[in-house]
Amino acid sequence: MNIILTGFMATGKSEVGREIARLLKMDFTDTDFLIEKKTGMKISDIFAQKGEKYFRNIESEIAIEVGNYDNYVISTGGGIVLKQENIDNLRRNGRIINLKTSVEKILERVSGNTDRPLMNVKDKKSEIEKLLNIRKPHYEKCDFSFDTTNTTPTEAAEGIIKLIEQHK
Repeated sequence: MNIILTGFMATGKSEVGREIARLLKMDFTDTDFLIEKKTGMKISDIFAQKGEKYFRNIESEIAIEVGNYDNYVISTGGGIVLKQENIDNLRRNGRIINLKTSVEKILERVSGNTDRPLMNVKDKKSEIEKLLNIRKPHYEKCDFSFDTTNTTPTEAAEGIIKLIEQHK
């Protein structure tokens, strides 16, 4: 069984995922890393040169691929849940946990970062709020939700492990 972490950007998916993998002695992968490896391009370059639709199609191919993994903690891009087929492919052999955090914490974490293509806008806070509203119904389809606003990656990992254990 896999543990799949999704959620909006800067909610801690990669850091928390690595920590869960370490604690449970599981393998770790990140769908954005797999997309970059497959395309030979950085995510920001894919968005700039090929567009979001192209990126989302590659992301769906990767969701099929990692849906066949076993004993992995998988960190996903925040928009992977926008397609039901991605949720279905990820859920085939895993539990999907939505990481969430406050808008203020997201804003704090993305400030000054130019590697987030969806944040290359003037009013980052409004864009975060808009995207969160669009994605909320998709995030609600996840098996569990965990708030990382006031936790360290280790605290979040331990909390998520406990949550999964309680629902076996």
